[in-house]
Amino acid sequence: MAMSVGSDGGDDTPMSDINTTPLVDVMLVLLIIFLIAVPVVVQTVQLQLPKVAFEPTTTKPENVSLSITTGSDGSCAVYWNLTRVSSNELLDRAVAKLEADIKKAGGVENLTPEDLPEVHIRGDINTPYRCIGGTIYTMQRAGFPKVGFISEPEPGSQTRRL
Repeated sequence: MAMSVGSDGGDDTPMSDINTTPLVDVMLVLLIIFLIAVPVVVQTVQLQLPKVAFEPTTTKPENVSLSITTGSDGSCAVYWNLTRVSSNELLDRAVAKLEADIKKAGGVENLTPEDLPEVHIRGDINTPYRCIGGTIYTMQRAGFPKVGFISEPEPGSQTRRL
């Protein structure tokens, strides 16, 4: 840091140079604060997110196809194939379907989870999640181990497995 004491021989003009030392000190302090604070603020749990894969749906005759939309009054409308069902009817029908498939296979001991029918849900894009979540819960409560969604891939995307 430079400092002038006394006169240099009559030059009485004020010094016009900016003292940058305090500015550099402040910037270094801010740099150290941000280097310490950024890792504290940005906290994430390390996850490996699933890769997107478009797989063609293999439809078996024993699978259950459900369509979910909202009615004109805002209520949830669930369709088993083309028949509209209420929540209680959905549960009763799902339990009856699963029991019939188990009986047809000769009992639970002859089945593996892969042999059980799947539930394929098609939900309208404007359907609230409470409708879809309630249907998933009902089908799992009935005993279906596999509940999946049918979606439409974006135009131009290729079917591939990652």
